[in-house]
Amino acid sequence: MQTRFLITLFVGLFLISCSTVPLTGRKQLNMIPSNEMMSMSYQQYSEFLKENPPVRHTNESKMVKSVGNNIQQAVETYLTNNHLSEMLEGYAWEFNLVDDKLVNAWCMPGGKVVVYTGILDVTQTETGLAVVMGHEVAHAIAEHGNERLSQEMLRTAGNLGLMVALKDQPAETQALWMTVYGVGTEVGGILPYSRLHETEADHLGLIFMAMAGYNPEESVDFWSRMAANSSGQAPPEFLSTHPTHQTRISNLNKWMPEAKKYYTGKKGNKTNKNSGGNKKGGSKSDGGSGNKVIKIGG
Repeated sequence: MQTRFLITLFVGLFLISCSTVPLTGRKQLNMIPSNEMMSMSYQQYSEFLKENPPVRHTNESKMVKSVGNNIQQAVETYLTNNHLSEMLEGYAWEFNLVDDKLVNAWCMPGGKVVVYTGILDVTQTETGLAVVMGHEVAHAIAEHGNERLSQEMLRTAGNLGLMVALKDQPAETQALWMTVYGVGTEVGGILPYSRLHETEADHLGLIFMAMAGYNPEESVDFWSRMAANSSGQAPPEFLSTHPTHQTRISNLNKWMPEAKKYYTGKKGNKTNKNSGGNKKGGSKSDGGSGNKVIKIGG
C-alpha cells in the first residue's frame, strides 16, 4: 500500500509540476515553487556580491549592464507578445561584473546575472558578450535551475523530503544551489547543468541575442575563440558540462536560420580587448577613431 501511495503521489507531483520551455516546447519537471526559487536566488545573489563586490564605473561594467538591459527588454517583449509574461513574475533583473580571472558567467532565477572579468578576453566585443549573457539568461527563462534542483533533491532527499530539505537543511541547500548555478566547483559529483540544458540554453540564447539586435552569426566566432582558449587544458568553469565545441558550432549553424528571423541588425559595434593583467576595477578607453576599444588593466 505504501509503495502504491508513493507512486501515486509522485505521479501527481509530476503532473502538477510539469511546465513547458518557451520556443523549444520541451516539457520539464519543476517541483520547487517559484516564490521559493526567487527568495533563495535573491539571498544567495546578495551574499555573493557582499563577498565579491561588483566592478563599477568602468567601460566594461557599463557594457555588461547595457548588453544585459538590451537582452532583458527583448525577452520581456517576446514573452509579453506571446502571452507568457507570467513567467517573469517576481523578476528583479541585475547585471554585474566581478573581478575574477575565471572564464565564467551565470544567471540565477529572477534575472540575477554575474559576468567575470576573465571571460572578457574571450568575448572581445559587445556581441561576444551578448552570446554569453543570452546563454545565461536562457538558463533562467527556461528554469533549468529549478529543474536541476528538483532532480537532485529528489535523488538525495526523496520526493517527500523536498520541502523539508529546503527549510531545514540550509547549509546543504546552499551548497547545492551554488553548484547548480555554476558559482562554485563540483560538489559530490553534481555538475551545474546537464548537457541537455546547455544545448537548450545555446538555442534560446542565440535567439535572445538576435532579438536584442546582436548578429547571431558572431556566436560561432565567439565559441571558436572559447575553443582556442581551452585548447590543451581542462575546460573553463563556464564550459564544464557544455557540448563539445564541434557539436556546439554545428548546432548554432543549424539554428541560425531561425535566429536570423528575429535579428534586427542594430547593435554590437563596441569591442573590449585585454592589454595586460587584470587590475581590480581598472579600465581605460582607447582614444582612437572607429570602434571603441576597452582595455582591462594597464
